[in-house]
Amino acid sequence: MIDSPSPVTGPPGRAPKRRLPGWARAALWAAAAVGVVSIASYATDMPVLTSSNTANTALRLALPILLAALGGLWAERAGVINIGLEGMLILGTWGAAWGAYHGGVWAGLLAAIVFGALGGLLHAVATVTFNVNHIVSGVAINLLGLGLTKYLANLIFEPISGNPRQSPPVPKFDTYSATFLSDWLGDLEDAQRVVLSDVAGLLRGLVTQVTPLAMLAVLLVPLSYLVLWRTRFGLRLRSCGENPVAAESLGVNVYLHKYSALVVSGGLAGMGGASLVLLPGGADYLEGQTNGRGFIGLAAMIFGNWRPGGLLGGAALFGYADGLQLSGGGEAVLGLLYGVVILLLVILVVQVVRRKWVPALLAAAGAGILYYVYWANDELPRDLIPYTAHFVTLIVLAVSAQNLRPPRSIGRQYRRGEGD
Repeated sequence: MIDSPSPVTGPPGRAPKRRLPGWARAALWAAAAVGVVSIASYATDMPVLTSSNTANTALRLALPILLAALGGLWAERAGVINIGLEGMLILGTWGAAWGAYHGGVWAGLLAAIVFGALGGLLHAVATVTFNVNHIVSGVAINLLGLGLTKYLANLIFEPISGNPRQSPPVPKFDTYSATFLSDWLGDLEDAQRVVLSDVAGLLRGLVTQVTPLAMLAVLLVPLSYLVLWRTRFGLRLRSCGENPVAAESLGVNVYLHKYSALVVSGGLAGMGGASLVLLPGGADYLEGQTNGRGFIGLAAMIFGNWRPGGLLGGAALFGYADGLQLSGGGEAVLGLLYGVVILLLVILVVQVVRRKWVPALLAAAGAGILYYVYWANDELPRDLIPYTAHFVTLIVLAVSAQNLRPPRSIGRQYRRGEGD
């Protein structure tokens, strides 16, 4: 009898490969990112790259992206493409302003969740019940969110604020700081010690002037993981995105789980809209204030390979890029390019060691182009700086598209009983 390779142990005589757990890989990626940014900070003499102010701004700007990405995760794990996240964010911004004006910040947050969930419910009715194409329905949700909030703002906000595109002033969430830890990290940041001060600056920005909404948003990441991967409900929901016919044959109510996923998806996106309105330093409701963050959240989810931990990293990356251009302007973004050059050189060395010549050549070409941009400019043009996060989105999607594993039945139309 000829021995056949085992799917678990591999070929005879060869030890099975041990993979690092997900948390360990995430920690290594985080350490590598901090190391690259730290080197770039000292090489370019740009301490703003790792300052606590940049980290704090990045946290605030990452929240709508993170919550939109979580919303996309719930929907697409159930097999429904949700490009309507932008419209649900918009509904959440209006709901947050309306609720907060009449009942305070928590009422505003609740109203934002309800308005976003209504958008998710409408998407479910269209795609699950009536089998409308998911992309068409998502585009319609985006247009509906924009048009409905514009109408409601004219109807309700304009008599109060005098501006049909803006709400009256609304209350904001209070902020809290870990005072002792913040002071200690501040002293270490000011000491300007290599790596240590950079880590201290980034951590200080994450424990200073933090809002309850930010804490809640971060807690929703492990909570989503526990629900989707560690509960019977989550297993059934994910089976609807992998093979709904097989799930139905095992007694799973596919329609119910898809509806539940989309309502949760819309509620999370609505929370993302609330973060744009109710956080200190942000504007009150303003027409167009989402600025494509729903689509960036979708990109963060894809970058994270439809996993909670991965999309957290994607949201952090996009939030950091956005926060950096606000904190340091074009010079800081140019310094970040230097860090990307370092990262590409590391990738080049790794690919050469692996003897993968095409990726190595691409990494070398990218490093050369970006270094020329860095060397030839004192700062980036002002007109391009506000779109830093959008450029990062395109680059990240292009790089990460090679190793994606979406749910197998995502975007497919399903009718109850079609497997009989």
